[in-house]
Amino acid sequence: MLRERFASPRPAPSTAEHDPSVAAVEAPAAPPRPVVPEAPALPPALVQVKERVHRQLIEELDQDRLGRLSPAEARAEVRRATHEIVEGYPLQGAGELRQALVEEIIDDVLGLGPLEPLLRDDSVSEIMVNGPDQVWVERNGRLQRSVQTFRDESHVMRVVERIVAPLGRRVDEASPMADARLPDGSRVNIVVPPASPSGAKITLRKFARQRLLSADLVRIGTLSEAAEAFLRGCVRAELNILVSGGTGTGKTTLLNVLSSYIDAHERIVTIEDPLELQLQQPHVVSLEARPPGLEGNRQISQRDLLRNALRMRPDRVIVGEVRGGEAFDMLQAMNTGHDGSISTVHANTPRDAVSRVENMVLMAGLDLPDHAIREQIASAIQLIVQVSRLPDGSRRVSHITEVAGMEGQMITLQDLFVMVVDGEDAEGRLTSTLMPTGLQPRFIERFERVGVPFPADALRVDRVHGGAW
Repeated sequence: MLRERFASPRPAPSTAEHDPSVAAVEAPAAPPRPVVPEAPALPPALVQVKERVHRQLIEELDQDRLGRLSPAEARAEVRRATHEIVEGYPLQGAGELRQALVEEIIDDVLGLGPLEPLLRDDSVSEIMVNGPDQVWVERNGRLQRSVQTFRDESHVMRVVERIVAPLGRRVDEASPMADARLPDGSRVNIVVPPASPSGAKITLRKFARQRLLSADLVRIGTLSEAAEAFLRGCVRAELNILVSGGTGTGKTTLLNVLSSYIDAHERIVTIEDPLELQLQQPHVVSLEARPPGLEGNRQISQRDLLRNALRMRPDRVIVGEVRGGEAFDMLQAMNTGHDGSISTVHANTPRDAVSRVENMVLMAGLDLPDHAIREQIASAIQLIVQVSRLPDGSRRVSHITEVAGMEGQMITLQDLFVMVVDGEDAEGRLTSTLMPTGLQPRFIERFERVGVPFPADALRVDRVHGGAW
């Protein structure tokens, strides 16, 4: 089924050497992140000690004074107090267990309790709390159960309150769902009863400390060298690009890489909900949507931000994710001189992405005929980059597709690159190649207009760039 989904007529591979005309990667690749084994859970006897020490700390510590200290100073203060209290308990066993006990107590007092070790673990990309003893993590695209647990449901709710309180938010029966962001940029979604009858649920997508570069995407197989060179040229030629994919497929990561190709002299305005992009250019203005306040007012929508962004003299407008009526304003911007815009959308195929944008334009509440909306889409968007998550957990670009225009009432698409699944390697991971189809895009004149060389060699079908992944 998977092979049928992604397969296309595959040109015969060539043994020719790598073509020097394909743009070289400009930055060195980051090393793969190590998988950090989780520390074993504390023995039951130490868990009881931990609860008693935690209660004693809360009674003895001056919370107001802690609030005035820096995070490092507060952690040192709590560590000192914890060691003093723990010394009063006749604990038996290795010093490592005693140290683990101290660290867990500090995490409970100052941080997010059992989630803190997972937040420090760079091999974890997502954390999912389904219940006090049901904590799951994603590592290398695969879910696994964590050894971390909460004491009970009230412990989970205490962590929920610690997440939302600094943001002036609340999560309760009247408002049982909330989106939040941790100080490091990680995204959090929270659902509590009655929306979640079995108890609070926390879904946390970690903010990557290390930004992936284009070389990293080639190394891990998300892109081929030829496709990377082609996309680099498309961004520099100011094509409007839509990155499409499902949840957790790496749309934001790819958007970060595409935005890295934008020249440093350009003014970039980003619109997000919440902030996730990590642009490195010197002239970036970041705008963030805001949900309604406790009284249901003070909301700032992405559509509000997009309209305002057009008054800020942007060279490029980047919308982190198009979700609703702002799709119409985005198309209007693309069609009125704001070339080079990039955005993402939730969709499983390039064709689905076009349909999603069409439906979101209708959400703007405008009485436009279908044909007029499709003409707007066809003239505004030139390229769709589809990212997919395969059964082995890997995230790869499966299609690079041109929006070629209109034929009658339909938007026409043509694939420029298609992923072909080859099989499996010795470790059971899928191998594939992102193959050019040999078709020439209709937007070549855009390259000529802005003086950017067209990467024609990247589209040649008589050789395979990047090999099998």
